[in-house]
Amino acid sequence: MERLKRKIDNYLIDWKKNDNRLPLIIKGARQIGKTNAIRNFGVNYYSTFIEINFALQPQFKTIFEDGFEVDQIIKNITLKMPEIELNEQNTLIFFDEMQECVSTATSLKAFREDGRYDVICSGSLMGINYKEIESNSVGNKEDYIMRSLDFEEFLWAKGYNDEQVNDLYQHMLELKPLSNTQYEVMLSNFKDYMIVGGMPAIVSQFVESKNFSGILKMQQQILLDYEEDITKYAGGLDKTKILNCYRKIQVFLGNENKKFQISKIADGARNREYVGVIEWLANAGIVNVSYAMEQACLPLKGNYNPDNYRLYFADTGLLIGSLDEEVQEDLRNNENMNTYKGALYGNIVSDMLVKEGYDLYFYRDDSKKIEMDFMIRDKSSLIPVEVKANDKATVSLNNLINNTTYKDIKYGIKLCNKNIGFNGKFYTFPYFLTFLLKRYLKEK
Repeated sequence: MERLKRKIDNYLIDWKKNDNRLPLIIKGARQIGKTNAIRNFGVNYYSTFIEINFALQPQFKTIFEDGFEVDQIIKNITLKMPEIELNEQNTLIFFDEMQECVSTATSLKAFREDGRYDVICSGSLMGINYKEIESNSVGNKEDYIMRSLDFEEFLWAKGYNDEQVNDLYQHMLELKPLSNTQYEVMLSNFKDYMIVGGMPAIVSQFVESKNFSGILKMQQQILLDYEEDITKYAGGLDKTKILNCYRKIQVFLGNENKKFQISKIADGARNREYVGVIEWLANAGIVNVSYAMEQACLPLKGNYNPDNYRLYFADTGLLIGSLDEEVQEDLRNNENMNTYKGALYGNIVSDMLVKEGYDLYFYRDDSKKIEMDFMIRDKSSLIPVEVKANDKATVSLNNLINNTTYKDIKYGIKLCNKNIGFNGKFYTFPYFLTFLLKRYLKEK
């Protein structure tokens, strides 16, 4: 099967065009396609491409033992790779699994100052190695956070083109309902995406086979691989505590308030004993964290409670993989989901928002019976986003918009299984258009 088209492809091309480019570190979880994307770029856009994987080729860890002068590093590389023909100004050196060789981060300053060779690094930036890499490379690198396929990339994988995506966007801009055919086909694609998720190997398997056979097994294997990574890279943190949190994400999502509570992780668990655990899971790219806003007002980042949060899987396919084996079928047939339906739709929307570049916040005021799944913003206003897994009334959304106490809220957004519309107070969009939301709010 052809390689999947990814958004990072254009980013890398633009990075190469920049005369002042810095060494690049591609961050992200395991198995999201980092190595494949960088290798494809290096092979197609450079006359010389050098790939060094410190996990699979530990003998290369010694290339920095003689210091960090670029000529010395290159000399040591070519001693181990005598077949390489270096071409200054047109060579890309790719250091993969850099967490296995933290000295790589220290070398980036020398490569930046030398300027003859382009450098891209990647790996599982977790735990203590993550922090050491950050401190050793500050000011000498550019970061790119890569995630699993978003819904647009999933549509590309299924054969849809940019023109078809732009047609969906034009309907949003014009507040023009989609045709029945458009709606039903895109909803079906979206349900496929919810079940399959965005892990490249799984998407490729699904697109090639055109069925769900083997998908659940692949998802469960990735979940186990993540557990293995936790055990391997937890560093100074207690591995058991990280695993305790990791294994309970789907349980808390099923609760009415979705709040993640350390005290309910294990007998006698206390917040102070779990300091750094949630941050570790987030840095590893395994979870997305949504924080509770103290007040429904701007600014978002200066107005939240770091001790009140919800955890979502960073890929909804992995949430599906963590549940009963029958869940895939239940989701397709819209049955047996009960209260967990809200958790699934909340997770997929959180995933889509993060992949657009949003940080996650929610709002809850029990005294006013207000609960809002997500809070985002445009240039001048705070926007409540309600995710409806059913067709019940939007009481919280109306209360936030109508109450003059919330001066920063001028309108809202409802994401549900309904066509495009606007009632003067809030915009209604089907779930599957969430991936176009940031573009819409910026340009509308």
